[in-house]
Amino acid sequence: MSENNFRARVPPIENAVRPLWSVMIPAYNRGDYLRETLADVLAQDPGPEIMQIEVIDDCSPEEDLEAIVREVGGGRVGFYRQPYNVGHVKNFQTGLERSTGRLIHLLHGDDRVRPGFYEKMRAAFARHPEIGAAFCRHIFIDERGHWLYLSSLERSTDGILENWLERIAVEQRIQTPSIVVRREVYERLGGFDRRLPGSCEDWEMWVRIAARYPVWYDTEPLALYRVHANSITGGQLGSAADLRDARRAIAIFEADLPAGSAARLTAKALENWAVNAIRHTIPERLAENDLPGARAQLWEALRTSRAPSVWLQLLALGLRLGKRRSIDILRTLAGENRQPGRIS
Repeated sequence: MSENNFRARVPPIENAVRPLWSVMIPAYNRGDYLRETLADVLAQDPGPEIMQIEVIDDCSPEEDLEAIVREVGGGRVGFYRQPYNVGHVKNFQTGLERSTGRLIHLLHGDDRVRPGFYEKMRAAFARHPEIGAAFCRHIFIDERGHWLYLSSLERSTDGILENWLERIAVEQRIQTPSIVVRREVYERLGGFDRRLPGSCEDWEMWVRIAARYPVWYDTEPLALYRVHANSITGGQLGSAADLRDARRAIAIFEADLPAGSAARLTAKALENWAVNAIRHTIPERLAENDLPGARAQLWEALRTSRAPSVWLQLLALGLRLGKRRSIDILRTLAGENRQPGRIS
């Protein structure tokens, strides 16, 4: 079956008179976060002739997002509500199809942008018409908006990234609020892959773009990615669906990698996901006394990769936990303890 069967078409815009920007905001519940998102965009609004702003509501059952858009947007922000809950990938696709600008910024309704984001992205595309996308360093924030940590610095100065395909293929290094993509790129490559309905659909897209276009990077942290339990990513961790989706995404984008390095890059990507699960996700699950989630992460990590570094991380986890505690936990993870007590 052709890849195009899994990637909806983004039809070209025939009208020559169109805005430069389309800021499309997929949203689901969490009106409190949406207010902040809209305020950030409106503070940088150059006017309707230059920027389309629209919220795409995935049929939120708990809050009246349209009322919030009317209140905060004051008639400036468009609104579209899905007739039923279509899931986040289809909701993203709706945003792409409804966009009219030449540059598309998909800004999740719980994420934010800092002053200067749109001007710096605009300048990058104006100076480099050959680039397909541009992104900036981003800040991870918690539920209350407090800064947690910065993303890695991809290069020391602003500019087009070298060997970017090899770097993005082995690790998800971009969060959606930080990246802007030319609409014509989506028109050529299609939308997000429907085979990834849970997560990693964005990573697969960034690899797809990097395989075909130069990508610009801005060193200033101008986007904020929110980490919270109700986020799409957060909801994947307890069942280890994130690891299953990662394996599927890697299998999909392997065809976009150079033939001579595809096997090496996909093996490294699988290794990185497994190591991350053992180093970070399993301790997080244990800290929340989520033993089923920790067990699922362990088994999926070992299904993902059994590289030496994975076993070393597992050993390091045991040493961090201590002998007695690690034995009890590993027995529980292995299913030997059917009624585990609370782990402090």
